[in-house]
Amino acid sequence: MFFNSLQYAAFLPVVWIVYRVLRRVPQQNAWLLLASYVFYGFWDWRFLGLILVSTAVDYTVSRLMRPAAEPLRKQLLLVSLVVNLGLLVTFKYFGFFVESTASLLRTFGLEPNLPLLKILLPVGISFYTFQTISYTFDVFRRRIEPEENPVTFALYVPYFPQLVAGPIERAQHLLPQIQGERRRADEHDILSGLRLILVGLFKKVAIADAVAPLVAKSFNSPGGSVSAAIGILAFSLQIYGDFSGYTDIARGTSRLFGIELIRNFRQPYLSRNITEFWRTWHISLSNWLHDYLYVPLGGNRNGALSTYRNLMLTMLIGGLWHGASWTFVVWGGLHGLYLVAERAIGVSEHRGVRPPIRAGQLPSKLFTFALVSMTWVFFRADDFGQAMDVFRSLFSGSGGLPIEDVILVGVIALEVLLMDLYARRQPALMKVLQYPVVEGFAYGMLAVGVIVWSGGGGAQFIYFQF
Repeated sequence: MFFNSLQYAAFLPVVWIVYRVLRRVPQQNAWLLLASYVFYGFWDWRFLGLILVSTAVDYTVSRLMRPAAEPLRKQLLLVSLVVNLGLLVTFKYFGFFVESTASLLRTFGLEPNLPLLKILLPVGISFYTFQTISYTFDVFRRRIEPEENPVTFALYVPYFPQLVAGPIERAQHLLPQIQGERRRADEHDILSGLRLILVGLFKKVAIADAVAPLVAKSFNSPGGSVSAAIGILAFSLQIYGDFSGYTDIARGTSRLFGIELIRNFRQPYLSRNITEFWRTWHISLSNWLHDYLYVPLGGNRNGALSTYRNLMLTMLIGGLWHGASWTFVVWGGLHGLYLVAERAIGVSEHRGVRPPIRAGQLPSKLFTFALVSMTWVFFRADDFGQAMDVFRSLFSGSGGLPIEDVILVGVIALEVLLMDLYARRQPALMKVLQYPVVEGFAYGMLAVGVIVWSGGGGAQFIYFQF
């Protein structure tokens, strides 16, 4: 079920009410685990088996690691990787690799007769697979102790607020909250959680879904340069509103249960460079790729050329993680080239709270946004042909777009900017919104926007396909 559906609007209150009635954490965990399985099984109950396999394997492997000698620990880690990555590759990449191999053979004049299976992609498999792999890695590295309670660990894997599209949680952060002796959300948690849900719904239905038809029109039938430019801008707004909206709803939902999920976005479109963008966009994936791929590859420890290679490999694999298509690989490769170029000229960013917006930063922010938006073309396009059509239209210098479409995208771009400035605690906005009446009016307008733009069944979130 989708977060923006009527089914979820009925599901969440029932789960929350029963959760509040239960007083002991073990009972609450068992209830949340059951709710998580129901939530996931709503799409296709057969894929629950994949989650159960990953859960059983990593629970068993991690427990066996504790007393094991180093050679056996490595073998157990390999078992976890083979099982989890084997499931991911089979269900997500089997057809991609077969088709790519067949295309390569055809370039040499061969006509391969390779098996091609149409395998349905399980929702969220990339997210929960990375989450459970990180747990096993951290146990192997002795950063955490293996979880002994099977229900506690089982809940860590499919916890429903972040199951199908993240954020990708770490065991060090999520497991202690699941294990807690007493866990009960107070009034502040509930109110702030509901606000996050409202903001997330607004981003989804009044930003992402509002521009979705225009994006589809621009990519399916690109017109002139104005149409292509507005279409690219619209998709930049759509993907941000869609994914950050999901994360807000996930964090707000989890906060209702007294469990805090990590932030996945910190106003990425206000970044001054691509390095900063990747420290503020899909933060949980960026950190995962850094800790479990970039650093094991060598990171920046062996000189400039090795660093550039590791950056490129990390971003290429990150692109492929998003989808079984060469367009995603190109998308990741372009970001890899951006990061290599910035590293080569000495651009660096420190993690932490970013400073307020200043006028002098505007050119670098606009340039960074333009670079990111250009790569979104490959992310959104169905194939290279469609991507090239969009780029040709962008530089054709002819054609236009209905004025109402231009106004729509302009208004939504302004909404996104204002919401990000507010999230950054920009002083000018904070002075206006410090009064409860003004803040209440702002949230009321968000609620009106959700009602006005909501459809019947709720449109699927873009990242559900990953």
